[in-house]
Amino acid sequence: MINDVRDDALTRMNKSIESYKTELQKIRTGRAHASLLDHVTVEFYGSEVPISQAANISVEDARTLAITVWDASMAKAVEKAIMTSDLGLNPSSAGNVIRVPMPPLTEERRRDLVKVVKELTENARVAIRNIRRDANSELKALQKDKDISEDEERKGQELIQKITDESIAKLEELLKEKEKELMEI
Repeated sequence: MINDVRDDALTRMNKSIESYKTELQKIRTGRAHASLLDHVTVEFYGSEVPISQAANISVEDARTLAITVWDASMAKAVEKAIMTSDLGLNPSSAGNVIRVPMPPLTEERRRDLVKVVKELTENARVAIRNIRRDANSELKALQKDKDISEDEERKGQELIQKITDESIAKLEELLKEKEKELMEI
C-alpha cells in the first residue's frame, strides 16, 4: 500500500518535471531550434493546429529557422501566427518558405528571461510539494483506516519526502543549466 502511494507520487512528480522541461524549451536562448515554435498555433482548414502540423520547420543556421509551408495559401497565416506569438520574432516570407531570424538577446532581455525561468521553477516546486501533500494525506487516511500502522505511515512519509527532495534537486539542476544557457553570449 505504501509502495503504491510512493509510486503514484513519483510518477506524478516525474510528469511535473517533464512539463517543466517542456516549458523551458519554449524560452529562447538566441539560438534557433525547431521546438521554439511548438506552442504557436495557426488556423489550418478551420481548426487551430501547431505550426509543425501545417509546415516543415528546420534550422537553417544558428540564428535562422526556415519554415516550409505545405500549402502555399497558408504562408500568410503562418507568418501572422509567428508575429502575434509571444516570442517577439519577425518572420519574412519568400513564396512558401518563411525565414525567421533570431535577434540577439540584449543583457536586459536575458535577465528578464532568467526571471521567467525562476518563476516557472517555483511553480514546478509548488506542484511537487502539492503532490507530496496529497501522498501524505493518502498515508494518513490509510493509517486512520487501520490499513497501516503509525510506524509504516512515518516510513512512508520519509519515503515521500526523499523523492520530493530528489525531484526538487532535479528542478534546481535544470534551472542552473537554463540560466547558464541564457546568460552566455
